[in-house]
Amino acid sequence: MAFGHFSDDEVHESADINVTPLVDVMLVLLIVFMITMPVLTHSIPLTLPTTANPQQKAEPKAPLRLSIGADGEYKLGDKSLTLTQLQNNLHSEVQANPDVVLAIAADKHVAYDQVAQVLAAARDAGLVKVGFVTEDK
Repeated sequence: MAFGHFSDDEVHESADINVTPLVDVMLVLLIVFMITMPVLTHSIPLTLPTTANPQQKAEPKAPLRLSIGADGEYKLGDKSLTLTQLQNNLHSEVQANPDVVLAIAADKHVAYDQVAQVLAAARDAGLVKVGFVTEDK
């Protein structure tokens, strides 16, 4: 490394690069990555389902469509039902086909309590596949 000397008769400039700011930035980045890396690699333990034979796929059965009107009326398909009748029907559907899917189409003005009662009835009947029907704008 060449250092310039200060003399009155001759001026020499040093062509060396000052690497101190570069080293400071690199150390800060290193510390930041060391702190954030455990956060990025945090995982949630999941037990994912497996299939015995992925080539065989059965035709999915059409889902049960449950409509909840603005007045609180429950309709399973075309039949109007009370909550107790609905739970009995859901239980019999699960007994016939454990993979049955329930599609709930609730009016946007219906109280959430009625939707929660349907979800509780579906859970009590043993339904595990429940979906909500929405409309595009």
